[in-house]
Amino acid sequence: MTTSISGAEVVTIGEPLAVFAATEPNVSLVAAQRFQKFVAGAELNVAVGLARLGHSVSYVSAVGQDPLGQFILDQLQAAHVDRQHVQVSADYWTGFYLKQRVTQGDPATYYYRKNSATANLDPQVLESLDLTHVKLGHLSGIFAALSANDQAIYRELNRRLLAVGATVVFDPNLRPTLWPSRAEMCRVTNQLARDAQIVLPGLNEGTILTGEADPVAIADFYLQQSTVTQVVIVKLGAAGALLKVRGQAAQRVPGVHVDSVVDTVGAGDGFAVGLISGLLAGVPITAAVQRACAIGALAVTTPGDNDGYPTPAQLTRFYREHHLEA
Repeated sequence: MTTSISGAEVVTIGEPLAVFAATEPNVSLVAAQRFQKFVAGAELNVAVGLARLGHSVSYVSAVGQDPLGQFILDQLQAAHVDRQHVQVSADYWTGFYLKQRVTQGDPATYYYRKNSATANLDPQVLESLDLTHVKLGHLSGIFAALSANDQAIYRELNRRLLAVGATVVFDPNLRPTLWPSRAEMCRVTNQLARDAQIVLPGLNEGTILTGEADPVAIADFYLQQSTVTQVVIVKLGAAGALLKVRGQAAQRVPGVHVDSVVDTVGAGDGFAVGLISGLLAGVPITAAVQRACAIGALAVTTPGDNDGYPTPAQLTRFYREHHLEA
């Protein structure tokens, strides 16, 4: 039976994960004894963040027929993310990971995801997708790295999104341990970027992928390698972002300072949430990048990967408190 996601503005595809986040600060994962369970996964984070802002999102994926898989399905439903294209596998398990709690810097993580349900996603999942009314597809290099099977599904979904006139936003989201080699990671990731209108590398990612340390040079690399790519936004962490639109001068968009940094994981996905939300709202691209910086900043104030993403009212209050123009 063919089902439809015709009501969704956005479609994304990726691996959902359960994360067990240590609650004891600055204790190694070996020594930590207390953990809190959340849902995570880059594309899932984006889906949850957009739904929280009132956008309709369909999420394509797979979980195992296990407690963590049911936990993820329940959390997607609670977040109002369309889960009808999340397969449930009796043969493969749901991925998960452990995350350290730190008071400074990035936490240590350890993943259990090899040969997961998502890595064995049935390609037939695409046959049930009606992309007619989808405005934007959010794609990530993580899903393409999971398996040759998933990379083929990624490429076909990307092709279909472009065919219906949807905007494709690509976040490289480098995960070196998922790739057979660094050279393969760079080759395939840059190849995938060619078929996206908007590319979102982080500064460190861009340096790895292009060999360039200057954000303007990184942006130029992606604009020059493909006529499809129209916008490159290089994420600069707390410093904000560099925006380069084809045919225009590069612009710096400042970051938003927050007093308390609890957990940096999920900040990049929060950035994507803000950008995509701004694009769907029809605001100018500079304002969309400012919204991206704002939600990326909000994301680091909480311990979960996506629980810091705001509702519309919370985002309005954050703008007011930080004297940002809506």
